[in-house]
Amino acid sequence: MLNVLKKSEHCVKLCAALEKSENYQKFIKYRDKVLALGNDSLEKTIAIAVSLCLVCAVLVSFGAVALKPLQAYNKALDMKQNILDVAGLLEDGKDIDAAFAEKIEAKIVNLETGEYVDGINAEEYDQRKAAKDPAQSVVIPKEKDIAHIRVKAKLAKVFLVKEGNAIKSIILPVNGYGLWSTLYGFLSIDPDGQTVQSINFYDQAETPGLGGEVVNPKWRALWKGKKIYAETDQPSFDKGTIEEADIGEPALALIKGVVDNDKPGSQYQVDGLAGATLTSTGVTNLVRYWTSKEGFARYLSKVRTVKGAKS
Repeated sequence: MLNVLKKSEHCVKLCAALEKSENYQKFIKYRDKVLALGNDSLEKTIAIAVSLCLVCAVLVSFGAVALKPLQAYNKALDMKQNILDVAGLLEDGKDIDAAFAEKIEAKIVNLETGEYVDGINAEEYDQRKAAKDPAQSVVIPKEKDIAHIRVKAKLAKVFLVKEGNAIKSIILPVNGYGLWSTLYGFLSIDPDGQTVQSINFYDQAETPGLGGEVVNPKWRALWKGKKIYAETDQPSFDKGTIEEADIGEPALALIKGVVDNDKPGSQYQVDGLAGATLTSTGVTNLVRYWTSKEGFARYLSKVRTVKGAKS
């Protein structure tokens, strides 16, 4: 009730101020003049059209400003949902904020050193925005930019799925160019830093039914258990479009056709996307880039353990 009274007081003061305003009085006179004109008057038609445009512009601007906090919240909620999804923790009907807070911890990593960074609010840090800021990003040498992203943030945000002090999953943000768009997603791996749990792309504009199949749950399920780093030298695939991998280097790749799990090296292969060779190559390149020394390799080498990791 008190708030209503205060608002009423403000309205009274505003109206009083307008009554004293010379420009407002001129507006009132002009309004009355226009309204008195005939409906076929060009001046009246233009004046009313301009007035409607101004009113609509004000309403749209007010709506955009008023809804901005809600939009920001929904964007953050959608991101949490995608992280829970790639972590295998998304449950129908369960509160997303509560589930995220209970199981997921965000950390900031210095990509050059692989160390955690203190003093930065991980919840508020926006890696995509940082990549566009010259002060917070670095230009990627052309010969190393296999993901075709040109620049990257110096700091990256990773997500740890925890049970007590033990890390059950490490979720890495990944991005790279496909055929039509830059794909943004998450790669979830075991705490050994080697075995894939899942992959998920939350922002992409590839061809529906072809490259757009990167979001198909059946295709995503093929990634589970695949290995990232070569334990023996691995040959190139697809006539050299995917480079070979030396021991210890990222070897995971999409191939043409279906993986033969009985053949050596199949643990580093995922079925390619039918009819989407360039998107498949793009996914291979972005995964290899972000698991290389240009990406998270130094970080993963620090947290890797066969029994579980502690943060």
